[in-house]
Amino acid sequence: MWLLRDPLELTDYQLILPGALAQLLMFFDGTRDLQQIQRAYQMNFGEPVDIDIIQDIVTKLDEACLLDNERSLACRTKLIQSYRALPNRPPSLAGLGYPADPHELDTVFQAYGDGDNLNGWQPWQGRGIISPHIDYFRGGPVYSQVWRRTQEAVRRADLVIIFGTDHNGSPGQITLTQKAYATPYGVMPTDLALVNTLAETLGPGAYSEELHHRKEHSVELSAVWLHHIMMADQRSGAHTPPMIPVLCGSFHHFVIGDQHPADDRQLTHFIETLKESTAGKRVLAVASVDLAHVGPNFGDKFNMDGDRRERLAESDATLMEAITLGDADLFFHEIASVEDRNRICGFSSIYLMLRYLGATQGQVIAYEQCSADAEDTSLVSICGLLLD
Repeated sequence: MWLLRDPLELTDYQLILPGALAQLLMFFDGTRDLQQIQRAYQMNFGEPVDIDIIQDIVTKLDEACLLDNERSLACRTKLIQSYRALPNRPPSLAGLGYPADPHELDTVFQAYGDGDNLNGWQPWQGRGIISPHIDYFRGGPVYSQVWRRTQEAVRRADLVIIFGTDHNGSPGQITLTQKAYATPYGVMPTDLALVNTLAETLGPGAYSEELHHRKEHSVELSAVWLHHIMMADQRSGAHTPPMIPVLCGSFHHFVIGDQHPADDRQLTHFIETLKESTAGKRVLAVASVDLAHVGPNFGDKFNMDGDRRERLAESDATLMEAITLGDADLFFHEIASVEDRNRICGFSSIYLMLRYLGATQGQVIAYEQCSADAEDTSLVSICGLLLD
């Protein structure tokens, strides 16, 4: 069976189709009517299909807003209007992926830090953080190790920018929002003037996929840890710096094509504007990312056995070295040279953050390979890094 689910959740429908009928969907490309779809299916698969079945599939897809048509556009427009009418961007995973009660959340976060010895750790006042965006259940200790070491930098920051992976974003797309992000600890302020300046640089595309902010977890899961650190300071009377969430679309088109992101005028203009607009401020930049996604659960035809895990750790170490050197070009080359075969879910976010930070050096705080299926044959690798 095939499960069809809309990640934007324009409706709450999820459709299940038998495998044979799911093959029909490859002909739903907007160039064929029902009869042409029927003929194409029969020609390619040599099996008859009743026209009424095709009509029923069309009807169900339409009801679920899974067709690119007026109905889905109207639904999308209504949802974005509702989102923009909200006082803030509410946490989408509170009560699901982590406790909605701030005191319970504190308890959970403190437990993730058990066994992490900070004796001898000198207060860090750097500029960049690599944090996971995997669920807390699997990545909690890595989150804790990196964020517990950022307290002084958070305390000193005038502004925090979180570069998050947009799992549904268009290639090379940068997506902003004017909404301040809320967490169980309250609402994190944003800097509307800076958001508007960046939006002018990006043009109409700045908000064309703003609906992605509504459910995207990448910024949220780092923002909650950031707010947790902020609250520890607030209890001592410290300030809360504004936070700008930036969703970054895929760089896959750069990997399979001849163009380099450094040659993309809009991306370069965005980074230059961000640098100019934040000059003179103490900015803490965060890339909320995961690394490799490998094994059968991600389409590979091999299991992640001991040898493959060791080789992946070596490959990830090479990427982390490029990051700690602050070398955006080397980081891009390491991924592009193998056509992103490990599916780095943070490619664009890390690259853009490195371009923004410029010359830097860093250190690896934590690294982990997290199971991604019940058989423990697939995994997601994550890390925590600090950049000066």
